[in-house]
Amino acid sequence: MKLNLGCHLSVSKGYEHMGKEAVSIGANTFQFFTRNPRGGSVKIPSDADIQGLIDIMEQNNFAPIIAHAPYTFNPCAADEGIRDYTKRTMAEDMMLLDKIPNALYNFHPGSHVGQGAEIGITKTADTLNSILDKSKTTMALIETMAGKGSEIGKTFEEIASIIEKTENKSRVGVCLDTCHINDGEYDVTNNFYGVLEEFNKIIGIDRLKAIHLNDSKNPLGAHKDRHEKIGEGYLTIDGIVNVITHPVVSKLPIVLETPNDLDGYAREIALLQELVKNK
Repeated sequence: MKLNLGCHLSVSKGYEHMGKEAVSIGANTFQFFTRNPRGGSVKIPSDADIQGLIDIMEQNNFAPIIAHAPYTFNPCAADEGIRDYTKRTMAEDMMLLDKIPNALYNFHPGSHVGQGAEIGITKTADTLNSILDKSKTTMALIETMAGKGSEIGKTFEEIASIIEKTENKSRVGVCLDTCHINDGEYDVTNNFYGVLEEFNKIIGIDRLKAIHLNDSKNPLGAHKDRHEKIGEGYLTIDGIVNVITHPVVSKLPIVLETPNDLDGYAREIALLQELVKNK
């Protein structure tokens, strides 16, 4: 078995550079922020830069790559101005990603900030409804959340409800974050197969399109969202192996967001490939 593994890379030196960095650490996918993760500034890549990345992806049999929306976006904000800004910039990001075959656009479903989860869910679905018709091909991925504060998306039921209220359901998938669902009280370590059975019953396993593979600094159900390096947190190496050897997960793009530099990601990618080598 060989996994589709990558990590989070910086877009600052361009799209083609990210492709080269990924190959240099043994990756065949990666994730990047579309723009400043704590702000909204963006440098539009040239067509040549994007084509350079596409060439690298084709030459190295890449799995789909993932663009991550900035943390400042809140698709269910109570403030209409914040929500309108989120809609506009998410649409811009997705239209840019249309230029990259099979690109995925991952986003946090947002915080209801006192409005209540049901209102937050409705507003996030409204955001999706307003942006999906502006993009031609890019799929939007709702990320599973840990449940800090007023975050929505902390349960499979909440994510299913967002999808149910979205008109163009064929363009909506899910990115499952192992740290987040552990902190959200899904037992990744001891019962990952059972967790995915529940996912299938509530959301549908066909909607699972990507994995954020992160260990957690926190025990089950902590609702804190603090990522840890692979094998150094509560998920344990055995728990991680249960995730990556699952017959559905093993075929998906798997992205590391662990606290690492590039060399650290290279070591984790090599470790994970070795763990599944004879599976």
